Amino acid sequence: MSKIVNNEKLFSKVLETDEAVVISQPDGKNVVLISEAEYNSLLETLYLLRSPANSARLLTALERAKAGMIQPQNVRELYEKFGLNEDDADSDIAFSS
Repeated sequence: MSKIVNNEKLFSKVLETDEAVVISQPDGKNVVLISEAEYNSLLETLYLLRSPANSARLLTALERAKAGMIQPQNVRELYEKFGLNEDDADSDIAFSS
């Protein structure tokens, strides 16, 4: 394992390709190296899909979007649709004209 710590080439490959690298061990207890961004993305996906109800809603919305049943909207359009304004935002979302 100590050889991996200083393997910049391996780290660069993982960061550049966003692919996972399986590091095999003689005892079969392998490890997987992924970028932090990919790790965070996996955690977010797991969080969003852990509720069966939320998972079903997301998958239905995805199917509807792929079938062209819903039109894409930007953040400004969503705010207008629901009668909100920028002051209602929980985060610093910038609206562009």
